[in-house]
Amino acid sequence: MRPLLAMSNAIDALNEKIGYVCNLLVLFACLVSAANAMIRYAFSYSSNGWLELQWYMFAILVMFGASYTFKRNEHVRVEILYLMLSERGQLWLDLIGTLFFLIPSCLLLAYLSWPFFMQAYDVGEMSGNAGGLVRWPIKFVIPAGFVMLALQGVSEVIKRIAALQGYVTIDAKYERPTQ
Repeated sequence: MRPLLAMSNAIDALNEKIGYVCNLLVLFACLVSAANAMIRYAFSYSSNGWLELQWYMFAILVMFGASYTFKRNEHVRVEILYLMLSERGQLWLDLIGTLFFLIPSCLLLAYLSWPFFMQAYDVGEMSGNAGGLVRWPIKFVIPAGFVMLALQGVSEVIKRIAALQGYVTIDAKYERPTQ
C-alpha cells in the first residue's frame, strides 16, 4: 500500500501545482479582459488574438481546474444519500462512484477527444479570425484535462482503499456548503 500512497501523493502534488497555475490564470484572465475592454473603448482598437486568449484561459481553467477541485473534494454532489451514510459508507460510495463512473468516463472522453486534437494538429489549425491564435494547442487541453481528472480519480481511489483498510484517514471530508 505504501507505493500506491506515494503515487497518490505525487498525483496530488501535481494537481496542487496545476491548481496554483489555474489560480494565477484567473487573475491573468481578468487583467486581459479588463485591458481589452479599456483599449477597445479608449482607442477603438480590438485584437482577435487577445479576445481568443481570454477563452483559451477559460478553457484551461475549466479542464485543469476540474482535477484540482476534485482533489479538494469541492465538486457538487447529490448529498441526499451521502449524508445519511456513515463515514465508512461515504468512503465506499466515493470509491464505487470514482472507480466505476468517473475514471471510465474521463478515459472515454480523453480517448474520443484525442482525434479532435490530432486532426487540428495535423492540419496546423488556425483561428478563422484575422489575428487569431493557433487552435490546435487549446484542443490538446481537452484530452489532457480528462486524463488529469482520471489520474486524480486514481489517487482518490487509492486514498479511499487505504482509509477503508485503516492505513490513512481522509482529511478532506465533504462539507455541506452554507447558503
